[in-house]
Amino acid sequence: MTAPPSPTSPPSTPSTPLPPAGVAPHALPRWSRDQIAWRVARDIAPGSVVNLGIGAPTLVANHLPADREIILHSENGVLGMGPAPAPEQEDDDLINAGKQPVTLLPGGCFFHHADSFAMMRGGHLDICVLGAFQVATNGDLANWHTGTPDAIPAVGGAMDLAIGAKQTWVMMDLLTKAGESKLVPQCNYPLTGLACVKRVYTDLAVFELTRAGVLLRECVEGVDREALERLTGLQLLDSH
Repeated sequence: MTAPPSPTSPPSTPSTPLPPAGVAPHALPRWSRDQIAWRVARDIAPGSVVNLGIGAPTLVANHLPADREIILHSENGVLGMGPAPAPEQEDDDLINAGKQPVTLLPGGCFFHHADSFAMMRGGHLDICVLGAFQVATNGDLANWHTGTPDAIPAVGGAMDLAIGAKQTWVMMDLLTKAGESKLVPQCNYPLTGLACVKRVYTDLAVFELTRAGVLLRECVEGVDREALERLTGLQLLDSH
């Protein structure tokens, strides 16, 4: 296992120039998943209680600034998780909700699954970071089922997290493998939560969903607002 990049500095960023209009989206420069996770971690305020969803969001734990106290919650009943363990230091009895090995920081604790969901539903989480199939411009979230007959639904605790947390952030690729935008005017997959997503962190840009529209907060070097509007079909607000 390769050690993750240091949380004190961002992983190296791509510098490939932006292909002209009409070039395949897969040719665009992109942030890696670790780079997206680093970007998410930088926006988490000290003292926050945060749930990291199954999949890519769990990488955020490896990039939290050492000088900030951020308490990580896992829906299987853990509070106070640390980063992933070093190779050969895994404890099979210490895992997150995605069954991945984790570490426990001083003061960390375990509790019943029902108590964990009471924390989620009771508004005690400041932020949850989830993956998504689609996010609508009004903040609707679809992340548990694509609706296709052969798909396996996997709702888990996503509905509780999306509505129970004070803020819901999404970490995902901006485009599907077919090149279609996952940030859309309206979701056509079964919904997880209504108007719950505040920020979307992707491999091409970071977006904030506001009442005025979709605000472009940051984008990969070599990608501009016009290129993102071509890819998403959305009119984006500029933060500058």
